[in-house]
Amino acid sequence: MRSVAASVFTVTAVLVAAAIGGSAQQAPFDPKDPRVGLKPGLRDAGVATRNMELVSTMPKPEGFFDPQNPLGDPTPPERPANATPEPAAPAAPAAPAAPAAPTGPPRPGGLDFANSDLAFNGTHMFQGNFHGFNTYDIESGKNPRLIASVVCPGGQGDVSVHGNLLFMSVEQTRGRIDCGVGGVATPVSSERFRGIRIFDITDIRKPKQVAAVQTCRGSHTHTLVTDPKNTQSIFVYGSGTGPVRSGEELAGCGGGDPKENPETALFSIDVIEVPLAAPEKSRIVNRPRIFADTATGNVAGLWAGGDHGPGTQRTSTTNQCHDITVFPEVGLAAGACSGNGILLDIRDPKNPKRLDHVSDKNFAYWHSATFNNDGTKVVFTDEWGGGTRPRCRATDLPNWGADAIFDIVDGKLKFASYYKMPAAQTDQENCVAHNGSIIPVPGRDIMVQGWYQGGLSVFDFTDSTKPVEIAYFDRGPIDAKNLITGGYWSTYWYNGSIYGSEITRGMDIFRLKASEYLSQNEIDAAILVRAEDFNAQEQPKVTWPATTVVARAYLDQLNRSKSLAPARANAVRQALEKIDDIRTGKERNAAATLDQADAVATQLEGDAAAATGRTAERLKALAATIKGRTARLR
Repeated sequence: MRSVAASVFTVTAVLVAAAIGGSAQQAPFDPKDPRVGLKPGLRDAGVATRNMELVSTMPKPEGFFDPQNPLGDPTPPERPANATPEPAAPAAPAAPAAPAAPTGPPRPGGLDFANSDLAFNGTHMFQGNFHGFNTYDIESGKNPRLIASVVCPGGQGDVSVHGNLLFMSVEQTRGRIDCGVGGVATPVSSERFRGIRIFDITDIRKPKQVAAVQTCRGSHTHTLVTDPKNTQSIFVYGSGTGPVRSGEELAGCGGGDPKENPETALFSIDVIEVPLAAPEKSRIVNRPRIFADTATGNVAGLWAGGDHGPGTQRTSTTNQCHDITVFPEVGLAAGACSGNGILLDIRDPKNPKRLDHVSDKNFAYWHSATFNNDGTKVVFTDEWGGGTRPRCRATDLPNWGADAIFDIVDGKLKFASYYKMPAAQTDQENCVAHNGSIIPVPGRDIMVQGWYQGGLSVFDFTDSTKPVEIAYFDRGPIDAKNLITGGYWSTYWYNGSIYGSEITRGMDIFRLKASEYLSQNEIDAAILVRAEDFNAQEQPKVTWPATTVVARAYLDQLNRSKSLAPARANAVRQALEKIDDIRTGKERNAAATLDQADAVATQLEGDAAAATGRTAERLKALAATIKGRTARLR
């Protein structure tokens, strides 16, 4: 999320619709969608849901909202682009530039109590908040329990977990080293903290801050990066989007144009090394210039800011990254970096190198990125309006504030299509593409994603040129008359459930339901994938066990696409049923049954050799799963 100030003007979509043509444009909103016109309310809003079930919901705990104003203050309305300028006020005496704006305690109703991102470890969920973080026991999805709250203001409060360490981003100038709530009253202060906090959570109920790494721009978000060659340390990529603080407050800090200040803290990220045995020794080890022009060396080498021509978005200057998502197993990272999407080589995590970059005339602010499980696609999001504005109205272009899906071909990003939550929202609902994750269904690329007050949307992008929504959940506006910032900051799949961090209302837990788009076998195969932890900007490569459930998931996909002859499908079905009756290969007639199943798998391999594309991949995977299962039983 960015501040309200990130978007001042609104654009009338009708004026520019003709300029945004092409086959990649998404279809207009459906006015009959059940999500349209839902009843407003904080706790009693109308609900529309499809192919998923709300299992439980929990409000914010005490101390993380203002009891006198639980909704928060309304977001001021935008001034139309063609509005008559207000008369100029008398000029005030110029004030000296402050190195950092002094701030006091949280202002009631502001984003200072907003829920932010999620992280998971074992049976625990950590929910970040601009005021600190909360820890929940989620062993029972129907009855999650709050077990610890840490008040430590500074925003955004995004969290990640590695072993017994929890990391939290701090960007606001009110942040204090001691986690105090009183803010910092002076422009320059040794008490101010902006950067990465590190907590020891060995005692999950009593987290203890063990390190605080100061950075020049603070940390809006951060990314944990593991190095297969170095098990003694992990790295943290710090992404700062705030103003550069004074060198008087933190040595080495300074902003400005790199032509005038070659050491500017802009146009870079922070690489922090964390010794796992001694996290208190964590320090910045590199500030790579990942936006540099590779030919000239100019560190400001990517998008310079401005629009892309008549009827296009005005895109921010690329001098920062908002999010960087890493995929260590394939050695890649995708950076959503203000005016560009970038692809990085992270095989040497300390020294990331840019492989490619793209821009898009429909993107205002490149916000986040998610890979598919093969590392052959990436979904970038556009946070048009900064997350606090209504950007999913019937008059808003469907290609603006949307996802852009790219294929990765030979280390290059190739645009495929756009995707946007396809139900029109109101002027009272902040809505734009935000954070989500892959749902690990074998043989398919499926993502769940939060859209703030646009709810959550589950979509299939296996065909990167034709993304399709397959499930959703949405509530009505928080307030009937005013825009109160809320909705899903993020929605993530973790060990069989979908968890939603709701900015104002609290948190929700969901389960998927079988439908014409997703079979129960596919859902069960995804549930088989168990993770020890989950961090929003760190993607592990998922593998599935060789079980008949996984095999049936592939079979359902082949039948759905009519890619398997009925006789072959029946033979596979019978083979799987017989395998399920065997507990060990030493049982009577077990060897013959397993041999027959292997023979069916060999036939599938022959079918795969004659097929192409996804059909060939699924046939190979089905055959391998059957043979893997029979091998384990022998």
